[in-house]
Parts: sequence; C-alpha cells; structure tokens
Amino acid sequence: MPRVQIEPAIPADAAAIAAIYAHHVLHGTASYEIEPPGTDEMAQRMDKVLGSGWPWLVTRSAGGELLGYAYASQFRDRPAYRYVCENSIYIRHDRRGQGIGKALLAALLDVCAAQGFRQMIAVIGGAEPASVALHTAAGFTHAGTMRAIGRKQGRWLDTVYMQRALGEGCGTPPPVEPD
Repeated sequence: MPRVQIEPAIPADAAAIAAIYAHHVLHGTASYEIEPPGTDEMAQRMDKVLGSGWPWLVTRSAGGELLGYAYASQFRDRPAYRYVCENSIYIRHDRRGQGIGKALLAALLDVCAAQGFRQMIAVIGGAEPASVALHTAAGFTHAGTMRAIGRKQGRWLDTVYMQRALGEGCGTPPPVEPD
C-alpha cells in the first residue's frame, strides 16, 4: 500500500471530494445519483455530516493529494437509530485496489466506535463486488439484498446491505440511556 495519511476532512477538501464522487456517479453504479453534485453541494453535505458531530475522513498521499474519503452518519433520523450509522466510502478511480479503502474504512470504524455507535450499516448500490469484498474483509456480514431497486446505465441494479457491530455491539446497553 502506498504511504497515506488519514485525517478529518476540512471544507477546503470539498472540490477534490466532489471530483472523486463525480467519477463514480458518471461511470459506476455504487451511487444511484445520475448527475454529480458540484463543489458547493458537496460542501453542504460535508457541513451537515460534520455539523452533526459525525466523522468525515480523507486520505492523502505523502504529497498531500486527496485519494479518497469516507464518512458516516446516523442510519435514519429517528432517535431510536442514534447508535447505528451508515458508511459511505469512495476512492479516486485511478487509485483503487491499492489498500487505501481498507485503511480508510478501518479508521472510520474506529472513529465511529469511539463516538458511541454500536452498529455500522453499509448500503452498497449496484451490489458492487469490490465494495462487498472490502466490507467483508472488514468484518461486515450480509444483512440483505434488495433486488432491482435502482435503474442506471440501462440496467436494473440490486442494493446489498451489510452490517458490522462496533465496540460492544448489542452486548450491553449504551453508557447513558435518555430518560
């Protein structure tokens, strides 16, 4: 694996993040978006995640070039889901297959566990084999497949759900339960 640095994203990363994501939107099936968001929209998405206190990480080359990103947000808005997060991870298309995603996902798992999340869900659009393999290697298990729920690039796409416990998972209650 190339030498990389993983750190929290900053607003100045929005353009590079938007460029990475745009390639996947236009050429892949992991995202069901058809038109890639611009830098301003990506900055707003980042602000929502970071403003909620959730992690958004980036990985950079030794020279500071942004190679990929990953973030997590609460799985659903309702309060009962507050201990479950959903991840999203994208690697620059010309740097895939070099272990960058594995390192980035491992860092995201650690941060999410430290923040008190007890489960992480991966919603894998297009049932992308590389994403399924990445999550399987990180300890995720298959939690379900929704067949033919997306339509992109002239074909029907499945979505795979995978899940992994974080920290103590459901083995113990969270440290503080709300009244």
